[in-house]
Amino acid sequence: MENNVLLKVENLHTWFELRKWGFLQAGYVRAVDGVSFELKAGEAVAVVGESGCGKSTLARTILGLVPPSKGQISFNGQKLEKKGLRKYRSQVGYVQQDPYGALASFMNVKSILEEPLIINDYRNATERLRRIEEVLTEVKLTPVEQFLPKFPHMLSGGQQQRVVIARSMILKPKLILADEPVSMLDASVRVEILRLLEDLQRAHNLGVIYITHDLATVRYFTERIFVMYGANLIEIAAVGELLNNPLHPYTKALLLATSDPDPENANTFREVPAGEPPSLLHPPSGCKFHPRCPHIIKGLCDVEVPPQFERGEKHFVMCWLHK
Repeated sequence: MENNVLLKVENLHTWFELRKWGFLQAGYVRAVDGVSFELKAGEAVAVVGESGCGKSTLARTILGLVPPSKGQISFNGQKLEKKGLRKYRSQVGYVQQDPYGALASFMNVKSILEEPLIINDYRNATERLRRIEEVLTEVKLTPVEQFLPKFPHMLSGGQQQRVVIARSMILKPKLILADEPVSMLDASVRVEILRLLEDLQRAHNLGVIYITHDLATVRYFTERIFVMYGANLIEIAAVGELLNNPLHPYTKALLLATSDPDPENANTFREVPAGEPPSLLHPPSGCKFHPRCPHIIKGLCDVEVPPQFERGEKHFVMCWLHK
């Protein structure tokens, strides 16, 4: 495996066709529009951006739940193809945003965790129970015997999310995709869940893609940040580099919007770009941020799509201001 690369995404496009009447085509929603990156084994990255920027579609495409329209995904040096999806999915765990909605209400914890093992041909019931007890201990749902017979409605939100994480770990994956895993939890348990993910990532050398709209949480265990806007990755850098030296105007605005308020002046408002995120059905020409950008270069930003410029060590930005 070249340079210990676990996941390689090349020029990935995921477009959804819209139709008006019958077979009359109305256009495409360009949810992911030319995304490329590499993830090394044991590396944790965060994909951040506003709602509707394409983060969740990117995750679902990587999971193999949505077929790409164009581009290539490689895992452990092997190109992802339809015939190898089952094996691939057994090596990739998924942590959903809504823990209660992610768990079948009619199944108890034991059945929820046993189902992936049965599907993947773990035929020995004793071995299945041993693995279930092992993973419940790892996610700190103990004593295990008290949680095995419980149904989702009998658990708190944090406990439900621990069961979701346990299910994502049950087959000993190499990659975890966590899609807004703490956004629906009480503030008091968010840090605990993020620290649990960090502990699991380090203990098992997991690759982790952490999807969030909240830059304030990415410091906990991610090493790089991918900023997503309008279905593109517009800035990529190490966590410290990006937080201390953001280059793209959108990244700067995102950081400002998630920064702590001024304690000396409760009436101050954060300055955020005017306007709305771009339509993924009818995206603007050129840089997709140009209609909201305070630094637009007329005749360039509104006409030509910027390439990725490298500014600093492995700091990439799609912005004509840094050509």
